[in-house]
Amino acid sequence: MSKALLICNGENDPALLKQLAQEADFILAADAGAGAAVRAGLRPDAVIGDLDSLSPRTRKQLPRTAFIRVARQDNTDFEKALDWLVSQRFTHCIVAGSTGKRLDFTLGNFLSARPYLQKMEICFRGKGWSVWPLTQSRRLAAQPGARLSLLPLSACRGLTLRGVKYPVQNRSWRPGQNTGLWLSNQATARHVQVQLASGFLLVYLED
Repeated sequence: MSKALLICNGENDPALLKQLAQEADFILAADAGAGAAVRAGLRPDAVIGDLDSLSPRTRKQLPRTAFIRVARQDNTDFEKALDWLVSQRFTHCIVAGSTGKRLDFTLGNFLSARPYLQKMEICFRGKGWSVWPLTQSRRLAAQPGARLSLLPLSACRGLTLRGVKYPVQNRSWRPGQNTGLWLSNQATARHVQVQLASGFLLVYLED
């Protein structure tokens, strides 16, 4: 198992970045995410992207960091980073700084994760929360009492949820259908079991 921390150029909490860096085997910054890493006192192992948003000052502060320029413009720096991590056979990716600043990029980052989930486990992290994009069943660590919500991004079948205040058993669900039923559930155990026969959804879980 190899775990990467991917730092993007959204909202970043320096204390959280330091914590996540301690849990990672490799730190990768997506273009201007390198600046967020430096401000948190971190030195990424590599920076990837078209590098058009990387400041000269940040680059000078990283003399031992590898810079990987990918010139293509038909995908985002976030996707370039995920492509590279998959090519290097990383099995886990924690994404920080993927939300905030621009709503279109925030939503785009969540949607972009789907093609990579067959090869790599991905978790988006922010201050006080995690978002897991899922296309298959997963057992997630949780704090009893933590709030949890499910958000479908496609039609979902065979959805079962255990270890929560309001369990779900073998339900089907599509975007826009009874959304309120799936928001603000509560973990009752140290692990929450999400079973999914097919579909794509986001699991929002507070710390």
